[in-house]
Amino acid sequence: MSFFFTKADRLLKHSDFLGLTAKGRRCQNNNFIAVFAPGKTERMRLGITVSRKVGNAAVRNMIKRFTREYFRLNRHKNTGNWDINIIAKKEAVNLSSAQAFLSLQNIFDKITRNLYH
Repeated sequence: MSFFFTKADRLLKHSDFLGLTAKGRRCQNNNFIAVFAPGKTERMRLGITVSRKVGNAAVRNMIKRFTREYFRLNRHKNTGNWDINIIAKKEAVNLSSAQAFLSLQNIFDKITRNLYH
């Protein structure tokens, strides 16, 4: 089992984000929105969007670090080749790492339920 988060595991191109937004399904909770669709590669890829409305640069980077770390540690629970974009809401500003992980667990559980139904 690999716990790396390489460049191949990321959504990087603007066109990938736009295509995912146009064709993907959505689910959300109080802190995050997830947009997901079947991927073009053989692996699950993650994109993270945190707008300037959420907070200053330090806060936005912290939310991105929490999201990447959660994905890195729990990728083995999700199978398939899906592209997922996690979008942070304003409410994600005051989350501790444990609270962020619980919220992200909730989002990924919803994604898993939506994938197989």
